[in-house]
Amino acid sequence: MRLRFTKMQGIGNDFVMVDAISQKVNMTPERARALADRHFGVGCDQVLIVEAPSHPDADFRYRIFNNDGSEVENCGNGARCFAVFVRQRQLTAKNDIVAETAAGKLLLKVQDNNDVTVNMGLPCLNPKDIPFDAEREQNTYPLQLSDSELMISAVSMGNPHAVTVVENVADYPVLTVGPQVERHARFPRRVNAGFMEIIDRQHIKLRVFERGVGETLACGTGACAAVVSGILRGELDSQVEVSLSGGLLRIQWEGEGKPVMMTGPATSVFHGQIKV
Repeated sequence: MRLRFTKMQGIGNDFVMVDAISQKVNMTPERARALADRHFGVGCDQVLIVEAPSHPDADFRYRIFNNDGSEVENCGNGARCFAVFVRQRQLTAKNDIVAETAAGKLLLKVQDNNDVTVNMGLPCLNPKDIPFDAEREQNTYPLQLSDSELMISAVSMGNPHAVTVVENVADYPVLTVGPQVERHARFPRRVNAGFMEIIDRQHIKLRVFERGVGETLACGTGACAAVVSGILRGELDSQVEVSLSGGLLRIQWEGEGKPVMMTGPATSVFHGQIKV
């Protein structure tokens, strides 16, 4: 199968974007792994497949494959890249785009500078729906690891996140602790592990160890989950700048019953064709 694709990045979180509307695409976990391989393929954190919608009130549907071939529900940086991609491919001229994902519909607004604001929907805090093994909903939970205990917040932004506050995120052993959190037995579908340093009430630093990927330069849903966590802990205001290794995201959450809004850039890197 020969595919046309576009390589894109959202503050360093990189994607292979595939238009499955104007070309025939049969994506499998094996093919996603081949595309995502940084030595023998194009190389990316995730592969995004853009398809025609199944509902009349949506403009597109897209699917997300991690670089290990697993399919996941949502990706904030990928959502922004998707919005810019469908306009660059002339699949739409709209600035306001409705996309179906496995986690539900997303509302995206492309700005003149190609920054994209994404309505990420309501955060889910119910342990059963995250899913997370806990008797009742709390702002924080103790999580026992092999040689330590973390206090985490459990939040789903369409995909599950465990957020831990740390003193110095640059020095924190994310590559050691992250895999333990990702595959912890209390998260039956695995989890994205976020490590947050609070600078002040409007600014945090964040590193995320993503399930099926490893540590990435940025994670949009992780940024949303971290801000929600910090607000619920009483340590952050409703508008927060999130500094990730790849750049800056702006997150806004007005509290219970309100959607999380994420704003940030999306950039095309190159276009190509590949046989998989």
